[in-house]
Amino acid sequence: MNRLWTPAWIVRHVAMVVLVAGCLGMGWWQVTRAAGGNAISFGYAIEWPVFAGFVIFVWWREVRQALRAAPPGDAQQAADPVPSAAAGTEPVATTPAVRRPVRVVRVPAAPADGADDAELAAYNSYLSWLNANPGARPGDYPG
Repeated sequence: MNRLWTPAWIVRHVAMVVLVAGCLGMGWWQVTRAAGGNAISFGYAIEWPVFAGFVIFVWWREVRQALRAAPPGDAQQAADPVPSAAAGTEPVATTPAVRRPVRVVRVPAAPADGADDAELAAYNSYLSWLNANPGARPGDYPG
């Protein structure tokens, strides 16, 4: 529980309280405007408490995620493989808490028969000419 009282978390807690109070205050202001005859303020009077609820939802999700994460002292232990119960078997690696995105290198597909398409080559030449002559119109193409 001490993990939630670091300086970074104190800033998050204060920001959550300020944002929720601000959203609810704006909602009350819209209610008073709506009571004064401004019909469009009824929609905003509903919208601001929804924003406050969203702030609470994100804050609560982050708190739960921080509590589920391994304590800072256990970071090295979590990175090491965990031995399995059966003797003589390979150790089982733990699943990391944060998943990293996977980069996939995309290679342009080669034609199936290996020969270039003449129409495609002409179109690529046309596009490269347009790129080299930005002020030209498509009708100015010499090819």
